[in-house]
Amino acid sequence: MAHRSVQELAGTRVAIGFGSLLVIAALLAASCSGSAGSPLSAVGAPVKEPAAAATLVPAPAARDGALGSTNSGTTGGGTAQRGASAPDGSGPLIVRTGQLDLQVADIEAAIHAAESAVTAVGGYVAGSQRSGDADKASASVMFRIPAARWADTLDALRKLGVKVLGEQTSSQEVTAQVVDLGARLANLRVTETALQAIMEKATKIPDVLAVQEQLTGVRQQIEELTAQKQTLENQAALATLTLNFTPPPAVAVTQVREGWDPAREVDQAAAALVGMGQGLAGAGIWLLIVGLPILLIVGLLALIALVVVRRFRRAALPPTAIPPVAEA
Repeated sequence: MAHRSVQELAGTRVAIGFGSLLVIAALLAASCSGSAGSPLSAVGAPVKEPAAAATLVPAPAARDGALGSTNSGTTGGGTAQRGASAPDGSGPLIVRTGQLDLQVADIEAAIHAAESAVTAVGGYVAGSQRSGDADKASASVMFRIPAARWADTLDALRKLGVKVLGEQTSSQEVTAQVVDLGARLANLRVTETALQAIMEKATKIPDVLAVQEQLTGVRQQIEELTAQKQTLENQAALATLTLNFTPPPAVAVTQVREGWDPAREVDQAAAALVGMGQGLAGAGIWLLIVGLPILLIVGLLALIALVVVRRFRRAALPPTAIPPVAEA
């Protein structure tokens, strides 16, 4: 179905090109007949890109979206290489991306083997990143792989790891976008040719400036659409795969043995003892300088209060009667 849709789109683009050529021929004939005062009057208005160029191209019956995906990680990314050959135009254009997380015994050896496998099929390394050391080391390498060898290369890379920790792949068909861009470019080039012909016949400076302005705008649109088309074709020709490498986790006993250092433990214990002594000494200094005066003041106030209370109690007691002395 996708093959048939591409053929129909190509036929429609040819028909649009012939129609545009007929219109331009009529405009040039009217301009040469001298019925108008200047070449621009034959056109009647500034020439612009046909707004309906994209709508004249029927969309293909094939799916214009993700064809499928399997998720167990995060999606990788990449950039297109300029000048890469696009897939055969008779088939659909599919942009493939993926990410593969591998647990490997030796990161350096695994990276070297992965680079050799990708280079052997015509791919290349687009970027790499490494971090950590020893048991905490990790690496990430981005590869660009020819679309025709995507499945084979992915199978070969899976075998490099002790364990596949995660994998994600996705694909998106861009056939309709590429064909639409091609049709718009064809129309713009026809318009550019017409403007160049009008420019050659223009004699007045305002006419020349007006045509030049329109011609500059058309050429800018041609460059932008050409870049977009080449980007899609290159992305379809070379798939992007991000490969992450991590070492296996260390054994718990090994970690405990490697992490224990007697000298360090003695040093830490001595530091703790010194810190405790410093804390006690600091507390004694604060108690002597700050606590002792406060205790003296509090004790003096308590003594004064006690004396005052005793005096009030004595003053409140009634005088005691003295018993008479018996005569002998």
